Amino acid sequence: MEDERITESSGLAASRAHPGVYWTHNDSDDGPYVYAVDSATGRTVATVTLRGIGDPRDVEAVSVGPDGRVYVADIGDNMGGTWPKVWIYAFPEPKRLADTTVTATQYTVQYDGGPRDAEAMMVHPKTGRVYIVSKEKQDAGLYAGPAKLSATGTNRFTRVTDVDLWVTDGAFSPDGEHLVLRGYFEVGLYAWRGGRIEHLGEPRMPIQQQGEAVTYTLDGGTLMYGTEGEHSRVAAVRLDDDLLSPQARLERERSDGEGGKGGRGGKDSAGDDAKEADSGNYYVAGVLIVVCTAIGMAARRLLGRK
Repeated sequence: MEDERITESSGLAASRAHPGVYWTHNDSDDGPYVYAVDSATGRTVATVTLRGIGDPRDVEAVSVGPDGRVYVADIGDNMGGTWPKVWIYAFPEPKRLADTTVTATQYTVQYDGGPRDAEAMMVHPKTGRVYIVSKEKQDAGLYAGPAKLSATGTNRFTRVTDVDLWVTDGAFSPDGEHLVLRGYFEVGLYAWRGGRIEHLGEPRMPIQQQGEAVTYTLDGGTLMYGTEGEHSRVAAVRLDDDLLSPQARLERERSDGEGGKGGRGGKDSAGDDAKEADSGNYYVAGVLIVVCTAIGMAARRLLGRK
């Protein structure tokens, strides 16, 4: 991320209208801004300013829906789940990439069972239904919104299943058949069963300072992992064949038949990042990052309560 304004990239979503471009945002109180970043250069190619909404409090996730809109989730709660309401904003994905101000739709969200701290919001690419996953592993769960969000009332999100993972972001595969969820140091891939999930495996994941974001490339064959920090690096890790969703598997087989390379460890633009994910220093570096991150999060929470 070359943009000096992007210091806490907390979500990623592949643009459907502009291949190779990814939407991201800062968390905390950065303001009503969403950034379009060119994955080839890391440069911001458009800044979208949202109007018609309240002051964003803790934006944690972004997703592009089948209706051509970008959904932004103001759902973070560093006080451990105390906010009675959170919000989702949506705006049409611009046809032309340029700095612009758009009027966004604001949706009010409440959880059945009371407030939750959450950082993952996903829009299903086929049905358009919005889902949220709460963050902390001891009580993480998948919550389903109504079939269609209402801009005039409160949208109640209902818990549909438990999640055995510390979750900082998630994304559906482009065909809607798989769901990937990541935490700071672990990742899970699931088959999507109409609101239920079935664990399939753990894709490779690189070591990152504070792993916050994950999304699929448009072809569904690679996971893009993001982290917070100034000039942070987004790491591309090619999915192994056995973890591909049905559509992505067909596309890879077609590509292989035309002379492309597939399979585990196949050399592509994600090769270096995949090697990093498998390095022998994973355990030691992971332990150090866990300790440092835990200390930082504890300090942040204590300061937030003063």
